Parts: sequence; structure tokens; C-alpha cells
Amino acid sequence: MSEALAQISVERIEEFTEEDLHALCEATDAAIIDGGGFGWLNPPGRLALENYFRGVLLVPERELFAARLNGSIVGSAHLVRPPRNNEAQAFAAHLMHAFVAPYARGHGLARALTLAVEERARSLGYHVLNLDVRETQEAAIRLYERLGYVRWGEHPAYARVAGQTIRGFYYHKMLKIPGGRRGKAEDRNGERPA
Repeated sequence: MSEALAQISVERIEEFTEEDLHALCEATDAAIIDGGGFGWLNPPGRLALENYFRGVLLVPERELFAARLNGSIVGSAHLVRPPRNNEAQAFAAHLMHAFVAPYARGHGLARALTLAVEERARSLGYHVLNLDVRETQEAAIRLYERLGYVRWGEHPAYARVAGQTIRGFYYHKMLKIPGGRRGKAEDRNGERPA
């Protein structure tokens, strides 16, 4: 299908329809097989995936975002907020487990997912968004760097894939204007982000 005809969208998921959960599991399997899963090296099976995604919706510090291509879920990402007991890092959230199934790439969905998570983090009052990525995920690295994420470190033994040790890179992006001024969507009440 041509990109001009493709309809893309990103939304925050608060509950699943069976159809959406099935599509998300299919997309996750495809991403894992392609090497772009979020930690899994082999598909864990449908029941494990369904339980995983249902569990994500129950964790208070996590929000699940879904990327849709022509109405069907083809990718996802998590916004992870720090737990309430971590007051020292209460200003920073994490973008984690972002992927788009290989059959849905090339439509701008990875960019749209990232921007949706950023906007949500801003709206919750977070000043910084952090993420990490394996060195082998070159397309993701290019995307994040184009979107203004700054690589601040690397881990020489970040992951083991196919018997090989792979480096990982750590990135951050400032969501708040430096100097104490509020970003456009920062918490207007001056309260600690939830």
C-alpha cells in the first residue's frame, strides 16, 4: 500500500479489545523475529504476550501507546514514570520498549510514537525523557538523534544476542526550557509530576 494511502495514528491504550490485543501480539512477534523486540530474542508465545500487555495496563507508572496503520495496531511504546519514592528523579520519565512491526515501517509511525510519548510526558510536567537502545538498532538511533535526543553514554555489555555481546547507548532529551521557564505543556500548577 502506498504511503499516500496509508492512515497512521497513535493513541494511548487504557483497555484492549480482543482485536487490538491480537494485532499487538502479532506486531510484537514480527518485531521480535526481526530483531527489534524489546528484550525478547524469541517470541514468548501468545499467552505470555497477552499477559504481558494486560499487565502493562495495570502498572500505575506505565502508559502504553499504540501505533496504528489503517486502523490496526502495528507497534507500541511505553512511557514509564518514576515511582513516587524516587523524588530525586521525579522530573524525568523514560521512553521504553518502542517498536514498529517490520511490515508497517516506512510510514513515520516510529516518529509519531516517539512524539506522542514526548507530548504526554510534557503534559504531565516532566522535564527530561530518557531512553536506551542497542547499537544494532541503527534506524532507531538515527530517528532519536534527528528528534534531538543526546547520547550521553554507552554500556559495553548492554545485551547478549545470538551469542554476541552488544553495546547499548543512553539518550536524553530536555522537554522543559532551561532556566526554570515552563515548557508549553508543563504542569501549570507547579506541582510535582504524577
